[in-house]
Amino acid sequence: MLETMLDSCVPHHDWFNAVLTFGLCCGLVISYLPQHFRIIHAKSSEGISPVFLFLGTTSAAAAMFNMITLQAPIVRCCRVLTFGNCMEMSAGVIQISLQFICFGIVFILYMLYYPEHLKYIVTTSEEIPLLPQAQLKQPIRSEEWRLSIIVAWCTAAHFVFTAITTVYLITTVPDSPSGLPAPEIAAWAAFLGVSAAMLAAVQYAPQLLHTYKTKLVGALSIPMMLIQTPGGILMVISIALRPGTNWTSWITFALAALLQGCLLVMCLMWKIRQRKHQIDDFGNPLSPGSPPPAWSPRDEEIAEVYDPQSFIERDASPVPGLVTTPSEDPIEVQVALANALETASEGNILSPSIRRSESATETDEDEPPLLRRRERPPPTEQDEQERGWSAWFGR
Repeated sequence: MLETMLDSCVPHHDWFNAVLTFGLCCGLVISYLPQHFRIIHAKSSEGISPVFLFLGTTSAAAAMFNMITLQAPIVRCCRVLTFGNCMEMSAGVIQISLQFICFGIVFILYMLYYPEHLKYIVTTSEEIPLLPQAQLKQPIRSEEWRLSIIVAWCTAAHFVFTAITTVYLITTVPDSPSGLPAPEIAAWAAFLGVSAAMLAAVQYAPQLLHTYKTKLVGALSIPMMLIQTPGGILMVISIALRPGTNWTSWITFALAALLQGCLLVMCLMWKIRQRKHQIDDFGNPLSPGSPPPAWSPRDEEIAEVYDPQSFIERDASPVPGLVTTPSEDPIEVQVALANALETASEGNILSPSIRRSESATETDEDEPPLLRRRERPPPTEQDEQERGWSAWFGR
């Protein structure tokens, strides 16, 4: 068996392809470092879509096991070859595995540095059995955080299933005498390659939609995309030149490079927009005197239109029903009236009885539930009549 392996494991020296693959492996690791550093430095993964990470990780895993399945006979030759020849012949597996590892680290950092203020939302619910009218505030997981946890478990399950199936096939299915992959191996490799291509085809769609809606770069790293977009084209060339591969091995990275270029252009556009409005990548003002993130030139026009002073200066016609003395300036009276109305609209203009009711409610919320139930005044006959049948069910 050893002699047969020595006869079939003849190393093929292609210095151009070897140097290209080595450079791509180094460039791949270097290209992901800005994204890793950005999430860790900002201590936030806000702006990254969890669905994008799920599709990217599963696509990279499928591509990695596709390469392992197709090049399993070549990897077995490492038992009879030198370390240098083994690394040269299995460079394709190493290259795709690095892609999966680097992208998987991004997913892990996303989960670790997910913003705490976005994990939970505060809602109110009624304790119907004991205290029907007691409002309790309780935090629940936000929709995006729940989605992140679900896709994380799905990613782990996909990796375990694919790994077990791949190992089972390459260890139990014998090699074909013709040198071509066995039908079972070829079918599984084709399934992995097509599924990786399909996942990669839609991988950037959730992130493109997410970035377009937020109109912010967020935790995405522009330097990473500047390196990876042209590097994806070189990776396609390198994989296509590897022995034992076909179009299913490189189509994934061709689609990913195209869509990543679209995301890069969008991020550059939002970067220019952020600089124009003096906000950072997460929508926060760059300086205390800067306008809020949602501020725009259109907002300035609206503010000018609804400014009381400018409105009265433009429209000095008398207000119907407004009576002024000869010593009073009608314009000043209109300005004072407009300011008073604006102040009243911003404050609490409820009637005293409603204010007392609200203050009582606020006081009740600060007290324990049992005290609120004990000190609540008994209902009057008028209250019982208004409640109707609900009074009987509330007892």
